[in-house]
Amino acid sequence: MYNNIKIQPNSIKQIKTNTIQKKRSNGDFSNILNDQIKRTNEVKFSKHAMNRLEQRDISLSTDEKGRISNALNIAGNKGIKEALIMMDNKIFVASVRNRTIITATVEGKLKESTFTNIDGAVII
Repeated sequence: MYNNIKIQPNSIKQIKTNTIQKKRSNGDFSNILNDQIKRTNEVKFSKHAMNRLEQRDISLSTDEKGRISNALNIAGNKGIKEALIMMDNKIFVASVRNRTIITATVEGKLKESTFTNIDGAVII
């Protein structure tokens, strides 16, 4: 009975190739999705903000960037478009939709400061 069945060598090769491609696809999609999630939560800094950070000798740790990202999430959930974010002694103005810090300052530089074009504040 079984002697009449012929297996073509090419069909086995094709099955192996399809299985390998599926495994690669799954891994690739997962990596792409994880990269997209990271980019979605990433905080960007405008050129102006980068200049202010440098001029005012403000450095941010990975933890602080994570806190800013969380503040942007909170602001977004509340419908805020442009946020003032106060964190410890650091103050940022951010575009919530673009997840971009527009400017930055520190508490000691606040004398006679005015913040315009914001529609909400997040204190973290």
